[in-house]
Amino acid sequence: MPYAPPANLPRRGVVDLGSNSVRLVVYEGNSRNPVPIFNEKAVLRLGRGLQATGRLNEDGIGPALTVMQRYYLIAKAMGAAPFEVLATAAVRDATNGLDFVARLRARMPEAPIRILTGLEEAEYSADGVLCGIPDADGILADIGGGSLEVVRLTGGTRGASQTLRLGVIRLADRSGGNLDMAREIVEADMATVPWLGDAAERDLYLVGGAWRALARIHIARNEYPLQMVHHYKIDADAARDFTNLIAAASRRTLERMPGVPKRRLEDLPYAAIALRRLLRVTGAKRVVFSASGLREGWFMRLMPEEIRTQDPLLAACYEMAQRLGRDPSLPDALLDWTAPLFPRETPDAKRLRRAACWVSDIGSHDHPEFRAEQAFLRVLRQPGVGLDHPTRGFLALAIALRYEVDAGAAFLRPARALLDPASASRAEVLGTALRLAYTLSAGTPDLLSGTSLRIQGSRLILGLEEDHGVFAGDAVTRRLERLAQSAGLQAATETSLSRAAE
Repeated sequence: MPYAPPANLPRRGVVDLGSNSVRLVVYEGNSRNPVPIFNEKAVLRLGRGLQATGRLNEDGIGPALTVMQRYYLIAKAMGAAPFEVLATAAVRDATNGLDFVARLRARMPEAPIRILTGLEEAEYSADGVLCGIPDADGILADIGGGSLEVVRLTGGTRGASQTLRLGVIRLADRSGGNLDMAREIVEADMATVPWLGDAAERDLYLVGGAWRALARIHIARNEYPLQMVHHYKIDADAARDFTNLIAAASRRTLERMPGVPKRRLEDLPYAAIALRRLLRVTGAKRVVFSASGLREGWFMRLMPEEIRTQDPLLAACYEMAQRLGRDPSLPDALLDWTAPLFPRETPDAKRLRRAACWVSDIGSHDHPEFRAEQAFLRVLRQPGVGLDHPTRGFLALAIALRYEVDAGAAFLRPARALLDPASASRAEVLGTALRLAYTLSAGTPDLLSGTSLRIQGSRLILGLEEDHGVFAGDAVTRRLERLAQSAGLQAATETSLSRAAE
């Protein structure tokens, strides 16, 4: 019998039926950060040979029908509703595409199957990128097996778009496997989109499996501290050098590179050629990889406006606090309590401090021996689409120190490597302050309200109200001194009558 999810955790399923692969994702809940609870992909290469024959790859059709029926039954069994199939370049361009869809509908009679136009595919991809990077500014490029969608993004707003026949499978077919010819084809096709040059000194946002494969290789080659493609950034010069390396490498050389996905070996040179030309045409200052694309764009269109307009960072931290914290009223009190430590704070820095306050109690149910490391890893690797890598590092470091981990602990190294010295210092001050706040308050706003921090000259003064359940014991004194030292101040304590007693 199909599972019936609770009303507050509805499930929705979408199949991305592409030229290279087909993927089912089932999302759970109404969230600004799409939460996938099931994700399965099959590489079928339906678009192989399409350029020459005009038809879907006959060797892929049978397996595709089998896989799609499996995905349909999985979605039904998991209680995913709506469930929808989004077919892209190969199906829309093939002469037998409609026949294939008819055969699918016979096996999946209740499932909507939409053949997206190139414009629709571009718009869904752009909405997915903006889901994770709301202020994206530059050019989005989504590469698949059959097509490359490019979209102009201006300050988080989707603009003009164009579909090009430059997917990695189609480009290989059009060039007959000749990389020099592939370069000429890419150059000629991109020249038909004059606004690509509008990204000078802005960002180039990359979506699609072939480009994610390039990111994984670059991450592995550079021993980058976070094995996460989403929000991974490379400056333009480094990206050009890297694409030259990949495009010129033999298959044997590619096979020996760390991080190379074996199923992407044939695609990598064509993905590199397309990226190299995009860098030249756009004049972008850096590349930003996004794991959010068409499927996330589909999901976000199902969300009400009050969810779509949320800050994805704060929404992710709020959701984590609701699941794992003890008192949802405490984070706002912590925000006010720690404010005196950061007198010249920018709006972005305050936003980050607010996020840290929200996730500051997520280890409360973990084993005390492993609480700091568990909370650190949970924050560093959480699935929130709105967290770039320095943000993850800042929050993870602050939360680990909130649980009083040794500042030199080996597991903190990835976070420190993601941060500049000023950001790391700020995270240390905030984490140490949060540790003191929880020691004083036992994680309750009532007890915290009987305490305060203020800076007077070179002194950091902890104010305590008598008869409010707080006092300057050894633990409080020790942690106050540690906080003062991290802030470059001298610790002091002042005790006064409680407001209730006055």
